[in-house]
Amino acid sequence: MQYRRLGNSNLQVSALCLGTMMFGDQTDEAEAGRIVASAREHGINFIDTADVYTKGASELIVGRLLNGQRDDWVLATKLGNPMSSQPNSGHYSRSWIVRETENSLRRLGTDYIDILYLHRDYHEENLDEAVRALGDLIRAGKIRSFGLSNFRGWRIAEVVRACERANVPQPVVCQPYYNLLNRMPEVEILPACAHYGLGVVPYSPIARGVLSGKYLPGQKPPEDSRAGRNDKRMMETEFRDESLLIAQALREHCDRRCVQLSHFATAWVLANRHISSVIAGPRTLAQMEDYYAALDLRLDAAEESMVDGLVRPGHASTPGYNDPSYPFFGRVTG
Repeated sequence: MQYRRLGNSNLQVSALCLGTMMFGDQTDEAEAGRIVASAREHGINFIDTADVYTKGASELIVGRLLNGQRDDWVLATKLGNPMSSQPNSGHYSRSWIVRETENSLRRLGTDYIDILYLHRDYHEENLDEAVRALGDLIRAGKIRSFGLSNFRGWRIAEVVRACERANVPQPVVCQPYYNLLNRMPEVEILPACAHYGLGVVPYSPIARGVLSGKYLPGQKPPEDSRAGRNDKRMMETEFRDESLLIAQALREHCDRRCVQLSHFATAWVLANRHISSVIAGPRTLAQMEDYYAALDLRLDAAEESMVDGLVRPGHASTPGYNDPSYPFFGRVTG
């Protein structure tokens, strides 16, 4: 296993981070246990969950599986997405941040969280209130540090400035959606993280499964696949003809090189010096074990140029692409 420094912090994290979004949903606890055991055996020391993953079930499973080995892991969780229909059971009020951190600690069966992420950027939120609450949690020993997930570059800068005003340690990490089909974070997010010293831990290096190469343009996806289940987030983002065609072009190259496309795609993300770790989000033990070979794969200059020719730096695979969960809001009329 390779270990990398998490931004300017002194934490050393494994190049692969175990993502547990499927735990308690598509992955039962027995299979989750096999996944965690395999990850630990292969040197992974970084695990990622969230309160909203199966409404707390993922945190409960992770907590039970880490019992007796808690100090061997850098444990990250997230809050911010609504946990119920009640008006103050989500977002970033001081009340909710403090209350939900306590809930996560209870579910995880631990007295501290290494990294607490703000799960997504709500532009109407008072960032100063959120930062002060996080600072109090750090001073109380409930969390060791905090991070930002799905924040745009200028909002990362705003959080850093808020930390300076409140004398709160700045965030140590950012978690964007970044892979070779979505290179938009290269424009603002990754440079902002480099400037302010945040580590970068992207999720979905294989583009929610598209960069496995198993989906063929114009053909119905396998019923047991994420696309076959008509997964909402996948349908909104990477399940597009342009992405499928690029994946097939890359698969042909990988076949000639005798490597798997998923390994190539993960290695491409890790080859970026801004990246501290990538999140592997397996549903099964076989999927987890398939990630390890990516650590030994290196891309040469010709392959970097090939990817640039398929998806231009700073762009997505589809002209005009935008994730509807994170809409643009720069044009206001009336």
